[in-house]
Amino acid sequence: MDIHEYQAKDILSGYGIKIAEGGLAYSPEDAVQRAREIGGHVWAVKAQIHSGARGKAGGIKICKTHDEVEAAAGSLLGKRLVTHQTGPAGKVCSRLYIEAGTDIVKELYFCFLVDRSEERIVMIGSAQGGMDIEDLAVNNPDAITKIYIEPAVGLQDYQAREMAFALGLDAEILSHAVKTIKGCYLALRALDVSMLEINPLVVTRSGELVALDAKMGFDDNALFRQLKISELRDKTQEDPREMAAADRGLSYIGLDGDIGCMINGAGLAMATMDMIKLVGGEPANFLDVGGGASAERTEKAFRLVLADKGVKAMLVNIFAGINRCDWIAEGVVQAVKKIDLKVPLIVRLSGTNVEEGRRIIAESGLPIIIAETLAEAAEKAVQARNEVVAKEAAAQEI
Repeated sequence: MDIHEYQAKDILSGYGIKIAEGGLAYSPEDAVQRAREIGGHVWAVKAQIHSGARGKAGGIKICKTHDEVEAAAGSLLGKRLVTHQTGPAGKVCSRLYIEAGTDIVKELYFCFLVDRSEERIVMIGSAQGGMDIEDLAVNNPDAITKIYIEPAVGLQDYQAREMAFALGLDAEILSHAVKTIKGCYLALRALDVSMLEINPLVVTRSGELVALDAKMGFDDNALFRQLKISELRDKTQEDPREMAAADRGLSYIGLDGDIGCMINGAGLAMATMDMIKLVGGEPANFLDVGGGASAERTEKAFRLVLADKGVKAMLVNIFAGINRCDWIAEGVVQAVKKIDLKVPLIVRLSGTNVEEGRRIIAESGLPIIIAETLAEAAEKAVQARNEVVAKEAAAQEI
């Protein structure tokens, strides 16, 4: 789960990280009022979307008068910003963060990540922060410092100092830098943060270390014990299909393909998607219905997959271990009868009571295509999808 910049800054300020004064705005009038409250002669009007690289997309504007603040806010509110992280669909800006201007001497990059391959936390920093950090990682990786932290031990003072030196900070602000780094780590551990990024972390002319931007991502599986964090979720910034699935207790990730998938078990789901790709298709989603694929849960999953209007065929792949194939087959039959199914449906069952499950589907009288193996199911799904696309193309020509 991601949160907005202003939310991340509010959290970090509670852990001793210095931020610039700012306020939230939902209209141009709000933006001007926030600028008046902040005072000064320079303000940054910042679009609040769940994406980095907002500056390159025109989502951050520096203003020197209240009229400029009003104009910038008017141009950003309701605008769809497209970055390399949002994809071509972009994300709509519905709120702004108005922040006091900062007299910047130096821009740095700082980040904490959970590195699953190393089973440790990695602290990443560079003395060359700013919007081009991605290019820096490709063209000059030696300019980026990585320090691994053993979770059982925690961040040590010497590691924080090592990172401060790597960032090229002067001795005068070394203690402040260590406090900032340790504060970020405390937030990471206390709040189940999977990613914490400050870019840029700036040194001001007055010798202060200020988080000028902040991004935080949280482990969805830990939200049950982070209720205050869970309340920060902005569903307008997330895939509506994924939100609908989460509200129904289903694990769903939307993809760009056109073969809908309903599968029990994450490993089987990934293997099924791989097989679809192998035979020339593109999965429309990852959907794990879990071990309790009841008739009601199956119907919810069907509706969720078919809500994607781009789906041309649907593949159900179930391995019955805890469940039984006959129960699942009954659930599929009931779901299809309740839903106006307009795309080909391919079902592959395996495991406990598989013969009875196949018999139930075969005798249902419904136009369900049965497959016995994963490879056969994927091939039939791709073939059915191709036939649908061909019919649509022929209809358009007529």
